[in-house]
Amino acid sequence: VVIMADGCALDTKKYSLLEDFNVDVEVEKQEFETFSLCFWVYLLDSTTYPSTIIRQVHSDMSFSAPFLVLDENKKMILLPLTLLHKEAPDPVNTASWTEVPNVSTTAEFPLQRWVHVGCEVSRNYMRLYICGKMVGEKVLTSVMTNGTNSDNVRRVSLFSVGGDGYSVQGFIHCAQVLPSTVHVNNHYTKDPPLWLSVEKPSTCEVDEDGIWSIVGEKASCGMIFSLDVVLSNAIGQPVRKDVQVVASLLYANSGTPVEKTSDLEAPLLVSYDGVEFSAEDKPCTLLNGCASLKLKISQHYSKCDKRLFCIKFEIPNKGSYPFLEAFTNQMRCISRTGGDSVTPKRLRPLVEGVPSSNGASDSSLSMKRIKLGEEKIPESEFEGGNGTSMEWGPQNQDEEEEEEEEEEDQSSTDSDNTEVRGSTGSRRYTISDSTIFKYCLGNLTERSLIMKEITNNAGDEEVSEFADQVSLYSGCSHHGYQIKMARKLIAEGTNAWILISRNYQNVHWDNVVIEIEEHFMRIANCSSRSLTHQVLLSFPYIKSFDLVFDDATLRREIVAQDFELLRRICGCYDYITQENFEKMWCWLFPVATSISRGLINGMWRSCSPKWIEGFVTKEEAEHSLQSQEPGTFILRFPTSRSWPHPDAGSLVVTYVGRDFVIRHRLLAVDHICDSSERYTDAKPLQDMLLAEPELSRLGR
Repeated sequence: VVIMADGCALDTKKYSLLEDFNVDVEVEKQEFETFSLCFWVYLLDSTTYPSTIIRQVHSDMSFSAPFLVLDENKKMILLPLTLLHKEAPDPVNTASWTEVPNVSTTAEFPLQRWVHVGCEVSRNYMRLYICGKMVGEKVLTSVMTNGTNSDNVRRVSLFSVGGDGYSVQGFIHCAQVLPSTVHVNNHYTKDPPLWLSVEKPSTCEVDEDGIWSIVGEKASCGMIFSLDVVLSNAIGQPVRKDVQVVASLLYANSGTPVEKTSDLEAPLLVSYDGVEFSAEDKPCTLLNGCASLKLKISQHYSKCDKRLFCIKFEIPNKGSYPFLEAFTNQMRCISRTGGDSVTPKRLRPLVEGVPSSNGASDSSLSMKRIKLGEEKIPESEFEGGNGTSMEWGPQNQDEEEEEEEEEEDQSSTDSDNTEVRGSTGSRRYTISDSTIFKYCLGNLTERSLIMKEITNNAGDEEVSEFADQVSLYSGCSHHGYQIKMARKLIAEGTNAWILISRNYQNVHWDNVVIEIEEHFMRIANCSSRSLTHQVLLSFPYIKSFDLVFDDATLRREIVAQDFELLRRICGCYDYITQENFEKMWCWLFPVATSISRGLINGMWRSCSPKWIEGFVTKEEAEHSLQSQEPGTFILRFPTSRSWPHPDAGSLVVTYVGRDFVIRHRLLAVDHICDSSERYTDAKPLQDMLLAEPELSRLGR
């Protein structure tokens, strides 16, 4: 099967059902040394455990025996080969299968994602590789002797029948038996399979259940939002192909298409140059495997019995390949002023350490941490000099979600703020209580609009008072940090765009890079390290579950790009508009500001060890920590935290917990730096990190 798209072909002939897998291996020759069975596998979520993935049989066996299995703990296990090893499982005695020596992964095997598996088998050992990295080795006893007849060629068949009782369903890609002269890692990087993915829109809100809320101004008008759709290979590299995808709106619970509106308008629209089309009738082209699509949901949440939606992206005429489909999270489309808005959650109560309304704060309280995320998760502290502590707030496993913000009816803010004349006759801009509460309850777009109005009219003193009031009534002092940087962020961003654009609406990305780099280095106060086009990361840029980094001969240095990540945040490709630039600037400016402050600046400058590995996504950090020892961690700036989000510019520690589960913890930059600046004997940030019981070594 070959999928054609605008003259560009996607060859799918190498993808086959797992149940059709069958290879023969010659294993008994005098010159036999070793062979490696390598393949990519994609298991569907209907897979049950325990199950046999691949079985083995030869001419002297009446029954087949397992070769590669998934146990009841969802771990992959490689068993000895019957023609080579004395420890091989007895085909008749199934109880012996769990007792024989084996090689096992340490983490659960994932479903609905591509994973590379390599099984290296020799006379005296066997090894299991996951995504190019060896995860285990077992020494075995050979049944072959020096007197073996070299002409007696024996073959063993390795095959799959879909598991035990057809319990394993999935796809297999590029299955090969490699000779001893070819390493498993060569197969891993040679021809990775493709998969389609979609990223969360920056304008939506996410609740604690991971549901996206797309908010329109009124029930009769949906809101246009952007989604990035990417066709990449299984090791995370973009595929330089131009293909078409079609988007459709489905009910999340049933997967059935959403009906047209009462006026027969398509439920999902796609916008091109301001003109809207039905998404199902207008395929979108991914240029070089990437596109940022402007969509609008015309069917509202309240008019569909409050059923949740999801958007499905698929390549037309692709056949039944689930990895060439992509689904968004569950979502709802609600109106700001209509009757379908979600009931807002109560503001969090005032917590210790929040500045008082007059701008003062108790130094003994300001060092205490403000809890973020789920209240059930216990907090941890890093004790520094004079009892200072670093803020460490728990986040959900999907750390990249926006702050939980809900909607309520709001009126215009135009008349809320007034100018008053003081006793000296000077004009003073007064910010009303209504504006304060609208900021506390608003989403990111509303907050940015409020801040633009305030910074245009109010002085530094009024802005500082506003920051303190928002911190007080929201119960989160981090809002104040973002509010106080607003004037500088807006002013420098405006000047930067004027300098970059030179009155052009669209600017080529290559012309933007130099200016962005200069602004970043100046704001970050670091001339020794800049943003780079190519940064060598010491962890693999892959999507794997079992990785080993201690074997230097197997490590693969992958080239990543800081500016490529910024381009993705912009949502652009070759050309950048002012809207794209502002989106990127609202993420980059808080990051650069954080880097400019004492503790973070030193870590950013450090090259050995490299405490902060450039701009790293959540997925890259998680992939690099798979199968690492508990306590291994990586520092990164979260890519979804953009101004005026209260956590914009903060650091996140991604680490392996004691239970081998990867977790994400937020380090509030304003509290870290304020404490270090207040106390001259405060410990360096890296020392406070390593003093935490759950963190023991920097992941590389």
